[in-house]
Amino acid sequence: QVQLVQVGGGLVQAGGSLRLSCAASGRTSSIAFMGWFRQIPGKEREFVATISWTGRRTRYADSVKGRFTISRDNAKNAVYLLMNSLKPEDTAVYSCAADRTTYYGAYIPFMEYEFDYWGQGTQVTVSS
Repeated sequence: QVQLVQVGGGLVQAGGSLRLSCAASGRTSSIAFMGWFRQIPGKEREFVATISWTGRRTRYADSVKGRFTISRDNAKNAVYLLMNSLKPEDTAVYSCAADRTTYYGAYIPFMEYEFDYWGQGTQVTVSS
């Protein structure tokens, strides 16, 4: 089992920045990828970014590319999402997730069903 605990989030003005953290514990050796998703009430969960457990490979949704940066800290078993140039449409509940699957080739997961473990979610609100 893997446990994911998130820290961060809150209220920020448009154009501002926030950093979300996600600490993994338990069988972290089984993790291959970590990702961030977000969800607005009444809508489906949306992919934001994924990073390989080694930190060498990343993937971003087009809507956040160039503004958000996903990174990880091997020593702390943590993954971060730095969000810059925030927009009101970035307002959502953000959740981190862990995927145990090792994929062939250069594939980087981004579908919700590909992830096995989830953090508790944290609210990010961007005011205009």
